[in-house]
Amino acid sequence: MTTIAFIGLGAMGSQMVRHLLAAGHTVRASVRRPEAADAARELGAEPFFSPAEAARGAEVVFTNVTSSEDVRMVLLGEGGAIEGAAPGTICIDHSTISPVVTRGIAQALAERGIEALDCPVSGGTVAAEAGTLTIMVGGKAEVLERVRPLLACYGKTITHIGDNGAGQVAKLCNQIAQVVNIEGIAEAMRFAQSQQVDMQRVLQAMSTGMAGSRMLDMMGPKMVARDFAAGIQARLHDKDFGLAADVAREAGLALPAMQATAAQLQTLMRNGWGKDDTSSLLRVLEDQG
Repeated sequence: MTTIAFIGLGAMGSQMVRHLLAAGHTVRASVRRPEAADAARELGAEPFFSPAEAARGAEVVFTNVTSSEDVRMVLLGEGGAIEGAAPGTICIDHSTISPVVTRGIAQALAERGIEALDCPVSGGTVAAEAGTLTIMVGGKAEVLERVRPLLACYGKTITHIGDNGAGQVAKLCNQIAQVVNIEGIAEAMRFAQSQQVDMQRVLQAMSTGMAGSRMLDMMGPKMVARDFAAGIQARLHDKDFGLAADVAREAGLALPAMQATAAQLQTLMRNGWGKDDTSSLLRVLEDQG
């Protein structure tokens, strides 16, 4: 069994920890608040109040936080995991962050003899709870094989993409295709509304035709029912689109569908719906006429 440090016990991280503990591994959880320490204990993890303390004695350090800077701070900053992790430790980052920042972090860790894998995930909290996440991996293939049994505790599909940063590139590709699809579904539903046609019947017809997709199956019913409670909060998609836009800009890429969808996401955010589901793109269109 493996001793693990885990940084980021949010909605996703807590489910990952639950699966790791169920498999018999020991989890040292990095927390910031007393109530988070209590939540860690309830899961069966031992809480520590800095990443460095949690990483001390751990063979593998997991991170699942929000932004590029968050990952940099918990791994490399003051009190970061790098201060407690021994050479030979493996760091696995499940956050969705910049591929450029990911490569820089991996280099800094390598200088201390610490291996790094970027392992962003797809599937949301439902898949995290079920243990069926899709995991996209950047880093050394041989390092992945050493930790594959850990990832398999909550990942159904684990794909090695390439060197450090490649996992993050794959995740941003996933987000581009996913959210452009959601915008397309919202536009189809808005079109049906405008023509005073039964949206449920339109959705039923679309789902069995060439427009059928996982996103249609997930987002179409939410739009028809006007259920905008978050499965995945729209602010996270907006954050990911910002990362993709930065990379595309630096590469001189023209990605018009992504850019148009990014503008809709930004309007959604300005309307105060960032903590609602991304199906709220339908509401943006309704406001626009």
